[in-house]
Amino acid sequence: MHILCLGLNHQTAPLDLRERLVFCEDTLRAALSRLGCGESIGATAEMVILSTCNRVEIYAASSRLSFSELEAFLSEARGIPAGDLHAHLYRHADSQAIRHLLNVAAGLDSLVMGEPQILGQVTRALELARGAGASGPLLNRLFQRAIHAGKRARAETSISRNPASVASLAASLAERSVRNLGQVQVVILGAGEMAELAVESLRKRGASKVLVLNRTLDRAEVLARRWQAEASTFERLDEAVAAADVLISSTGAPHTIILPGMVERIMAGRISRPLVMIDIAVPRDIDPACGRIPGVRVYDMDSLHAKLEQSLAERRSQVPQVEAILAEEGAAFMAYFHSLDMLPLIAEVRQQAETIRRMELDKTLRRLPGLSEAERDHIEALTQALVKKLLHNPTTRLRAEAATPLAPEYAVLARALFALADQ
Repeated sequence: MHILCLGLNHQTAPLDLRERLVFCEDTLRAALSRLGCGESIGATAEMVILSTCNRVEIYAASSRLSFSELEAFLSEARGIPAGDLHAHLYRHADSQAIRHLLNVAAGLDSLVMGEPQILGQVTRALELARGAGASGPLLNRLFQRAIHAGKRARAETSISRNPASVASLAASLAERSVRNLGQVQVVILGAGEMAELAVESLRKRGASKVLVLNRTLDRAEVLARRWQAEASTFERLDEAVAAADVLISSTGAPHTIILPGMVERIMAGRISRPLVMIDIAVPRDIDPACGRIPGVRVYDMDSLHAKLEQSLAERRSQVPQVEAILAEEGAAFMAYFHSLDMLPLIAEVRQQAETIRRMELDKTLRRLPGLSEAERDHIEALTQALVKKLLHNPTTRLRAEAATPLAPEYAVLARALFALADQ
């Protein structure tokens, strides 16, 4: 049996193709249920599909080392011509596929190194495959090992502990700049992707009073509903800035929208209440001169990028430790995976021994017709124990050698010693 991984990600495919290829949970269940309901997908026996905004990957347990069937399956499942996919796909088999999944679960293959969401997505992929009856013993064990490795990487290193995106860094700065983020008023200007990431990061850090301002109310309300925030328009800009303890701005305006004059008027009416403004827009939303007003601190993209690079450097410094964890976890799974090649041989050895045991036992019992039922049971147990003890050492050695380069030689020798047919 082989483990195959066919996929594409942010490094191999453009965004528009990834968007066309992504599975929602319903379409993912439908695709997996084809295998779970017994439909033949080439030589595939088990399947798990991992689909996120940055990657789509199919993991398969297959009796053939071939990716063409998986490519055809992916093309059909998403209605995308195979020719549009082929050049963007990577193909990993066996040890490479195992190593790749471990890297994915640990966040080493993510757009943002060490990002925590991918571990939950790997876990969910396994849950969906199990629910559809598409995964089996081999992929279940592989994904459980990968999830365990990802948890270890995050618990035993700081690969995920430092903010690694502008939005998360802005939220981290906000948290450090006030005494209690859960009690202060946070204002978000804009309702685009960066603003949403900032709101998500703030909510995870305990922010409870969040107001989203946008040029159009509809867009602000969509974001606000998703994260239990308030929504309004730029008509309330002065009022919102006056109420804010923390302001994060990420609009698409072509010019600055928060000027020193407005901020001076607002701060004149505030006594001993500072204002933290974090500008993550390009071009800038906040005039830099606002930072010279007493009580006001302004962070812009330049200062954030300097902090972000430091944060990412700290994450990168953890990579060797993470790789050591993954090597350990990978070796443990590879030992199990290689042992599977020996299982049929070990089963044959045991079956042969059991056949001989039964034949000899039957001969003996026929010669001793006067035995009681208890005595017959004792002899049965004796023969079973003898066979078990005689086979224990050779079968244990075969399992141990399964993961070594000498495994083929041991298999040939075992077949010769036990007079088993060659395969």
